[in-house]
Amino acid sequence: MSSFLSDTVFLLLLVVGIGFFNEKVTKLTSEIALMLIAALLSMTLLSGDALITSISFAQLIGSVHPINLQSFLMDGVLCFMLFAGSCHMKLSDFKEQWRAVSVLSLLCTLLGAVFYGLAFYGLGVLCGLEVPLTVCLLFGSIISPTDPIAATSILNKFGLPRRTGFLIEGESLLNDGVGVAVFVCFSGLLGASQSEQGFFAVLLQQLLGATVIGLLVSLPCFFIFHHTQDVKRRMFTSLLAVSLAYLLCQRFDCSGAIASVVCGLTYAALRERWTPLESFEEAHDFDVTWEMVDNLLNSLLYVIMGLSMVTVLTQPQALLIAALAVICNFIGRAGSLGACLPVMGPVPDNLGAGRFVALLTWGGLRGGLCIALAMSTRELLHNEELFGIIMCGTYAAVFFTTVVQGLTMRRVYALLQVPEKI
Repeated sequence: MSSFLSDTVFLLLLVVGIGFFNEKVTKLTSEIALMLIAALLSMTLLSGDALITSISFAQLIGSVHPINLQSFLMDGVLCFMLFAGSCHMKLSDFKEQWRAVSVLSLLCTLLGAVFYGLAFYGLGVLCGLEVPLTVCLLFGSIISPTDPIAATSILNKFGLPRRTGFLIEGESLLNDGVGVAVFVCFSGLLGASQSEQGFFAVLLQQLLGATVIGLLVSLPCFFIFHHTQDVKRRMFTSLLAVSLAYLLCQRFDCSGAIASVVCGLTYAALRERWTPLESFEEAHDFDVTWEMVDNLLNSLLYVIMGLSMVTVLTQPQALLIAALAVICNFIGRAGSLGACLPVMGPVPDNLGAGRFVALLTWGGLRGGLCIALAMSTRELLHNEELFGIIMCGTYAAVFFTTVVQGLTMRRVYALLQVPEKI
């Protein structure tokens, strides 16, 4: 049996089994349950592996070790997940909050990387953890982007005020390209990347290039989408648009994540304009199909991250690194949000500055993109100890924000006494 097929069957078995168990017993948010139960199951199976002779669970878990997550996410499903999250959004909401979304996705991401790196360096020195400042800043650029998958699938289920919920979702969809640009620039500080481009040149290439590619690919694809009568071909045009845009971005060193979001928003805006010409069945088929694709890929991603958690967090000083990573995440997120408030414009939904910072700090979930960026530093660092620190800290931040913050978001929201949305 092929390795791909066996891995796929193994992952689908866990997705279905954990999902059914969660539906009947634990009743957690689906994504949180998949990651948490997969991590607990991984620990249980690995600890009892020596008692089992018929099959090696360590080998099964090893086959979906985090080394495969970078390829799975960055070279496989990320573009489809981002398209699925953005193709249902309304462009009118972006027009209403363009200033706040821009500030959060650009300035807040950059400041978050710097604040996180400085905090991790300072606390690391106090705790005897020797990590160079340049590596800490690189670590900050890995952690700073919030996760669009977690934002759309977890936070939106808690009934946040409309404008605040859209702000979190919009920031997470657009800050991936900024995070990649910051990551590339801080990589240059290590001397491992010899790019002569400055931060703004890289940012312009990542954002503007991706936007142009996304539009140039989406418009002709939507033309076919709009004029064909074949329901299946309409779906194929969206698949072609997002996959082709992502592939071209890889070729021209642009942000495939941003291009995928541009494709989704283009389809959303044009479908909103031409909705009267779409039958209910056609619109329903498109939405349901992409929702199913998103749910499947999202489930696979969270199971893989849950399984991979154990093998990374078993390294020396794991608890110390994990604690520092989580603490610095709060420092970087809260500090960057506070610094951005004066230029962001009015705080939405009458939250007040303090409650807004607290809500978005606790709601700043991290996900698979952070892990994929962390994994790409192995050859960059040429140091297995530093690579292990970054991997351990990244997984700790992702696990804590997804599981702990995700599970308690409703309670934090209630404690902040956020006014009900109008």
